[in-house]
Amino acid sequence: MQLQGELAAKGQGKRIYTGLFQGLATIYKHEGIRGCQKGLFPAYIYQIGLNGCRLGFYEPVRRGLNSLFGYEYTDQQFGLNIAAGASSGIMGAIAGSPFYLIKIRMQSYSPVFKIGAQTHYTSTLQGLSTIWKTEGVRGLYRGVDAAILRTGAGSSVQLPIYNWSKTVIEKYNLAADGPVRHLLASAVSGLGVCIVMNPWDVLMTRMYNQKGNLYKNPFDCAYKTVTIEGPLALYKGFIPHLMRIGPHTILTLTFMEQTMYWMKKIEGVPL
Repeated sequence: MQLQGELAAKGQGKRIYTGLFQGLATIYKHEGIRGCQKGLFPAYIYQIGLNGCRLGFYEPVRRGLNSLFGYEYTDQQFGLNIAAGASSGIMGAIAGSPFYLIKIRMQSYSPVFKIGAQTHYTSTLQGLSTIWKTEGVRGLYRGVDAAILRTGAGSSVQLPIYNWSKTVIEKYNLAADGPVRHLLASAVSGLGVCIVMNPWDVLMTRMYNQKGNLYKNPFDCAYKTVTIEGPLALYKGFIPHLMRIGPHTILTLTFMEQTMYWMKKIEGVPL
């Protein structure tokens, strides 16, 4: 959905996918369940690199910034939290970029519908090997600048909104501390992340999928997209994105809280 109508004047691009469920049904009809799960393996590896950094480095960076500016490590300074989230997200974007590149190209390729640049990889390893042989390291990190902007933007608000939501829920006694509070706060965080991230997500998808002949950089991509397709083009695929990032954020942050709880219990740290 983010690639269809690429650089076509508003209303002139052919729309094969008109909605989330229609899109899934169309893919399933022509390519089966494997078509709906294209790019699953590189997506999994990407998530390990991304969230390993995004969640693993967030607290150390936040505490380091608090110490640098003279605050206690328990203080929640919204500006410093955003900086910590952005920094850890950027680390994750760089770590996982080659796998996201393969994922985008595997998912956008279709033997039936020709949307965007079509690049066919038979596997993650074959895709990485092909890019390495033809383009080298620069090819593997094509679009990493867009990934940094996208993930930095999303990560800058994910954990700060989550922590803020937990504080509001506690203040107004909306839910007791535990899984329910974590679920509610992470749901709010997921919505905030999607709103902030979607424009950058569109740019990143297009930067990764191109073969180097459409856009010079993310800002050139943004300019061409907005001037040709209109500002709303930056929110193409918003509903599918929300249906992905919402449950993803809820599960990630809820499991993070439960993992931290049990690790503290095992280590004998006061809860």
